[in-house]
Amino acid sequence: MIDVTTLSIAEARKKLDAKEFTAVELLLACLANIKAKDADVHAFLEIYADAKKQAERADVMIAEGKATTLTGIPVALKDNMCFEGHTATAGSKVLEGFVAPYDATVVAKLKEAGAVLIGRANMDEFAMGSSTEHSVYGPTKNPLDFERVPGGSSGGSAAAVVMGAALGSFGSDTGGSIRQPAALCGIVGLKPTYGSVSRHGLIALGSSLDVIGPFGKTVGDVEAMFQVTKGKDAMDLTTVDTTDYPSVLGDVKRIGVPRTFLDENKLRDDVRANFDAALEKLKTLGYTLVDIELPYVKYSVPTYYVILPAEASSNLARFDGVKYGYHEEGGDLIEDYFKTRGTGFGLEPRRRIMIGTYVLSSGYYDAYYNKANAVRRMITKDFNTVFEKCDVIVTPTTAGPAFKLGSKTNDPVAMYLEDIFTVSSNHTGMPAMSVPSGTVNEEGKELPLGVQLIAPHMGENRLFSVGKKFLGETE
Repeated sequence: MIDVTTLSIAEARKKLDAKEFTAVELLLACLANIKAKDADVHAFLEIYADAKKQAERADVMIAEGKATTLTGIPVALKDNMCFEGHTATAGSKVLEGFVAPYDATVVAKLKEAGAVLIGRANMDEFAMGSSTEHSVYGPTKNPLDFERVPGGSSGGSAAAVVMGAALGSFGSDTGGSIRQPAALCGIVGLKPTYGSVSRHGLIALGSSLDVIGPFGKTVGDVEAMFQVTKGKDAMDLTTVDTTDYPSVLGDVKRIGVPRTFLDENKLRDDVRANFDAALEKLKTLGYTLVDIELPYVKYSVPTYYVILPAEASSNLARFDGVKYGYHEEGGDLIEDYFKTRGTGFGLEPRRRIMIGTYVLSSGYYDAYYNKANAVRRMITKDFNTVFEKCDVIVTPTTAGPAFKLGSKTNDPVAMYLEDIFTVSSNHTGMPAMSVPSGTVNEEGKELPLGVQLIAPHMGENRLFSVGKKFLGETE
């Protein structure tokens, strides 16, 4: 029996190429884990009916010597990525029954590489949330403790990797939705540079913030998935040419630590001790720690919750029950809109649509939306200035371990503050990655934490370099 829970993509690649097992056998091992565990975890909304055909095609590619890094590797997709001929609902009733008519660019690249797309993973509705409790299809639970959240909004994608349902997965990150669940589930999660991975075919939340990125057990696995999916795309004019990254942006020697920002957020003693131990480990690995100041980073969350709802209210205006998805009949067209959107959207999307519409309205646009964008530019300037003094920045990924299901659903502000360390990278567009940093004891259980590494634009290779050394991975 193949132990998928400990198998990395790199190890699977060697075994597949050596014919120790086939892509079909690897898929069946993942499906067995799903059958055994997903009733408790609820990581998946659907297992794709054609997954076995995909695995058979991968075995043909391997036999013909055409295998790539991801050929035959089972991969899960967040439920907001279009896969032609397959359902995609973004965790919402308003997209009930929607079948994607085309492939997202990321999906097309994965198919070309021979990856086996195993199923669609649960998520917070339209990626609005930090716990995967806001899905209309019910919450996902943390595979390490069923009483706790896996993080969000890409919690299903993270849980799928931890429970051995897939060797890798893809999520979207708008304010921390890859890094936060990666930390709470004890795996690696990458938010790439904005524009390095195409968003074509991603159901949009905040168009200036959204980025597609991978989850994996190792930094090497995440790097492999990033390399397959990155690149310029004619269907997404925000993408950049990643073939000419500026020579890894140099060797990493100095790591910046924003101690004032950490002190302001008053981390729990055990969480701070975990982070301090991570800093000591970085020092023993030969890095020089540099104290840095990011004076405007404390405004990242309030700035985010002006910009994001504004963009969401615009993006979600298309879901009106007329063209596709859920429809509720009213007395006339306007009543159709009201009924469809009123019952099709959950509480969190409705809350953010209302906030976003307000900040974009006449008389408030300058006071809120324009001002938030001005602060966003100041945050970016802070980071650009700091990167003249250091090569990578390190922070905790989260302020604590996975919290209990239901503990924050009635307190939106507490939920929003889960993004306190992650959201700045979405404002700046800079790449960031969470790597496991150990555990803390919570009610007798050891729960994982992560540290976040942030690099300048196009600096993913810096993240991979530091992350591999930190986790003791060989090149």
